[in-house]
Amino acid sequence: MAVRNLALFCLVCLLSVSTGACRPALQTASNGSPSPLKIVATTGMVSDLVQHVVGEHAQVTTLIEEGIDPHLFRPTASDVGKMMQADILFYSGLGLEGAMQTAFEHAQRRGRTVIAVTDRLPRDLLRFPGEFAGHPDPHLWNAPGLWRQCLPRIAEIMSQFDPSHAEDYARNAAAWNIELQALDDYARQTLATIPESQRFLVTAHDAFGYFSQAYGLQERSVQGITTDSEPGVQDINQLVNFLVEQRIPALFVEATVNPASLKAVMERCQERGWTVRQGGLLFSDSMGSPGTPEGTYVGMIEHNVNTVARALNGNVPENGFMRPALPRPSAP
Repeated sequence: MAVRNLALFCLVCLLSVSTGACRPALQTASNGSPSPLKIVATTGMVSDLVQHVVGEHAQVTTLIEEGIDPHLFRPTASDVGKMMQADILFYSGLGLEGAMQTAFEHAQRRGRTVIAVTDRLPRDLLRFPGEFAGHPDPHLWNAPGLWRQCLPRIAEIMSQFDPSHAEDYARNAAAWNIELQALDDYARQTLATIPESQRFLVTAHDAFGYFSQAYGLQERSVQGITTDSEPGVQDINQLVNFLVEQRIPALFVEATVNPASLKAVMERCQERGWTVRQGGLLFSDSMGSPGTPEGTYVGMIEHNVNTVARALNGNVPENGFMRPALPRPSAP
């Protein structure tokens, strides 16, 4: 079945490539060898996804460092300079990097190719929270089963720029698709061990809607899908009422969000006779530090899944996520 899925995914990627107009091939360096394409990706999650498609055929630079909230990020002059020097700029889209829209438009006017990896996803896959009518939830990467569906778009764009390596890009995307499907299966199986009465994921902002939807959890948060405003007293009181009434045992802080509002929630729950503990740190809008397991997309998701399962009395497999035994394509 895995081999069949790999073949089908390769076909989808190659068909996508065939529908686009070819872009110029790689530049030639002074020594006569091809010069790798220069790619800038906004977030670590986008960068990780792109890197697995391009292999050694391109240089990928991440614009927004770990621990920085992409909702609020505004590029500096140095950041804009990196964008102007790139052949392709990949961003997440769906409004996540809203403060960067002017910079994206400027880069496009200067001839840069600016692509949202989510721009071909069917609308029916997206969440549209009520408090932001008409605006989709951008946090798609928190559900690997959805995030992997951005791979064909990346393979398509890369093949337009570098048609000589189109098969490599399609093959790499297909292999990573299978790995992310396995990660999705791991998350579903692990989180299903949480007792049904405790399947509530309470966080600082609404970043885990796709995650909760995919894995049978009910999500609550102090803020909505963006962090560009502070939660009000009413928001905090509503969450306190919910936690006390439902006897929720834990809530979770996020690496890129000020935990002050959640601390206030915990204190008010305590005043009402119900103790809510901090279940752990989750990575929502940013991966962990480079060189750590959480500094990779797979490591980030595995950490979040295991942290939530442990805090809500689920069972985490002793060996954690076991990557599928598939041949890893590598560029020459």
